[in-house]
Amino acid sequence: MADFHPRSDFLTVLSERGFLNQCSDLAGLDERARSGALAAYIGFDCTARSLHVGSLIQIMMLRWLQKTGGKPVALIGSGTTRVGDPSGKDESRKLLTEEEIAANKAGIGRTFAKFLRFGEAPTDAILSDNAEWLLGLNYIAFLREIGRHFSVNRMLTMDSVKLRLEREHELSFLEFNYMCLQAYDFVELHRRYGVTLQMGGSDQWGNIVMGIDLGRRMGTGQLYGLTSPLLATASGAKMGKTAQGAVWLDAEMFSVYDYWQYWRNAEDRDVGRFLKLFTELPLAEVARLEALRDTEINEAKKILATEATALLHGRAAAEEAAKTARRTFEEGALAETLPSVGITRQELAAGLGVLSAFVKAGLVGSTGDARRQIKGGGLKVNDELVTDERAILGESDLQGEIIKLSLGKKRHVLLKVEG
Repeated sequence: MADFHPRSDFLTVLSERGFLNQCSDLAGLDERARSGALAAYIGFDCTARSLHVGSLIQIMMLRWLQKTGGKPVALIGSGTTRVGDPSGKDESRKLLTEEEIAANKAGIGRTFAKFLRFGEAPTDAILSDNAEWLLGLNYIAFLREIGRHFSVNRMLTMDSVKLRLEREHELSFLEFNYMCLQAYDFVELHRRYGVTLQMGGSDQWGNIVMGIDLGRRMGTGQLYGLTSPLLATASGAKMGKTAQGAVWLDAEMFSVYDYWQYWRNAEDRDVGRFLKLFTELPLAEVARLEALRDTEINEAKKILATEATALLHGRAAAEEAAKTARRTFEEGALAETLPSVGITRQELAAGLGVLSAFVKAGLVGSTGDARRQIKGGGLKVNDELVTDERAILGESDLQGEIIKLSLGKKRHVLLKVEG
């Protein structure tokens, strides 16, 4: 793939910015993209109320497809969510209720409107749901018309199945069917919208190939598959995870300020790569920023944080988060726009344990985590180091109506008295 020089705008962008991992037929896909008639999809199951940063690379691929003249299809998998994708998992996913799936679908759907343009024009995006065709399937008819094209021998060689079996972890028959349903999605989207390309993370390669093969057997003509690398930070941490949990794309689950800080806290070695993948800055500007060294790299991180946040939450919100950070860290001010958690005056009058306060603020996952942070000198109240895990917060700790809690140098939450 390193020797391939694409001629289409779409594959040129993906290649130059680091999105390419595997492709079933680069030359053929490149020619298809150049024709101006490329429709592509990525599927997102409804396993949570929001997507997280780990899904952002796929969303950006759909965005670049649209910006280079293609038609993106964002497929919400409320049908396949009822089965559960075994890819990359050592155990079965929790089966969700109908109500949970519906709520998750609604939350996920709102994210796409921030990155894609929807409408009736030829390159406007489509938001689809595989429940439309999967929930009404007749099982016997599906087995006869679709299932006969799948080889169990081949399915057993796919990583999503093989790795589970090699580790002697149970794989249910329900999950075993997942790749058949995903393959059928590809065929159905080709029929409905002329989709000829499925994209996804590298863990989806086996499922994508099965869809290409099913399409060939069912007469769709040439279909293509393309995957992006599964990203980890330079130190090996999984993208989209922090010590406090997932980096959600929904501001109600992960605040705009915390999202800005997530990118601001990127490791030095990741700055250039993240600027290419998660912003739309010109590559010449990216090259200039990633060449910065020592303390100057912090300016590149601030630009990364603001540009990535602007794509998701809007320019105004991104600049407000940057302003809050500047006031907090560079000017020493207590910014009222920091994330906050409400407490009652009664709670404070009764005495709020410092460990419980940090758990309540979401800065640590448990009182045990808080104790470990205290031993390492990681927790502060009103910028004063916490040394006693038995300390009690009371009204004497209020600055106005606020108590500032800090984890390390860069994560802060305000406890605000409400009522």
